[in-house]
Amino acid sequence: MLKGYKIIDADSHVLEPNDMWEKYLEPAFKSHAPSPEMKVGGKEIFHKLSAEIRNEGAKQVIRDHPLSVLNSFDSESQVRVIKQMGVDVSFLYPTTGLWLLAVDTMAPQLAGAFTRAYNNWLRDFCSYDPQILQGVGAINLHAPEEMTPELHRVAKFGWKAVVLRPNPVKGRLLSDPAYEPFWTECEHLGIAVSIHEGTHCHLPTTGSDRFKTRFAMHACSHPMEQMMAMLALIEGGVLERHPKLRVGFLEAGCGWLPYWLWRLDEEYKNLHWEVADNVKMKPSEYFLRQCFISIEPEEPYLEQIIQYIGSDNLLFGSDYPHVDHEMDMSEKAVALQDRLPKNTVQKLLWDNPVRFYGLE
Repeated sequence: MLKGYKIIDADSHVLEPNDMWEKYLEPAFKSHAPSPEMKVGGKEIFHKLSAEIRNEGAKQVIRDHPLSVLNSFDSESQVRVIKQMGVDVSFLYPTTGLWLLAVDTMAPQLAGAFTRAYNNWLRDFCSYDPQILQGVGAINLHAPEEMTPELHRVAKFGWKAVVLRPNPVKGRLLSDPAYEPFWTECEHLGIAVSIHEGTHCHLPTTGSDRFKTRFAMHACSHPMEQMMAMLALIEGGVLERHPKLRVGFLEAGCGWLPYWLWRLDEEYKNLHWEVADNVKMKPSEYFLRQCFISIEPEEPYLEQIIQYIGSDNLLFGSDYPHVDHEMDMSEKAVALQDRLPKNTVQKLLWDNPVRFYGLE
């Protein structure tokens, strides 16, 4: 708790130890564990990630989180930092896993083994303090037939959400018919679905075909892939068929959202007949009904966005311990207090993530 507010960190991350993959992979797949250089089968899991960027990122993490580095970012160090930030509950997303499960050429069965290994490791990681550490399950988009069984498995862990990449996987958009049983079960079980991008992956990614620098690729990938993921879910009828499904778009800011909703509504006004089977109302109405988006307190237009869409669909995350983690949750909360009414801050810090993650 901080300054009278209970806080849910809606988007925090773990740093998976390199040796955990071999420890947690099933025997038949142990030989495929990533090397210390994070290669699988001799191929790096990263795309266009320079040595300079890696070294600079490592320096920043060591500088900003020396005690956690010393303890290999274990559960105890994670809880210590969470409490220091004044956070009461933290939802944990992958780091290495965002890349490892995003190699388009990977065999579906191997991707499934990595998925199960990650979820099993995260279950043990969260067991240190399950009241604070909330796991978000990985799902294997490479093998549609494995998605629903893994969803049921992580639901038995007590987890409230799963994470998907926004990018196409093996040519399939998120609206692909092969994923329909998965969406049905997410809605039935009340499991939230978080859409989370990660630059430098081996999947089709906006900007990666044109640029080489992280500066350019990171600027493109997060908001633009989220925009297209949202469009796929709307245009493909996923949100129409599953009105109780909850979807969150994380770690891309919220400034793109008003323009995108306006643009989609304009297209719908002129071309609604073309998508009439899947889209029965304005795209912005689907978002307001069942979607959430994470904000950054330094976004200069935040007040105007709240005027446009209200404050009920906004989430708040630290992104700890990534290099984007410029302010911890306590600093971010103070920054929000300086700009927004108390009841709005309360929604962002607690009420909205409670609804998104189904904690009520």
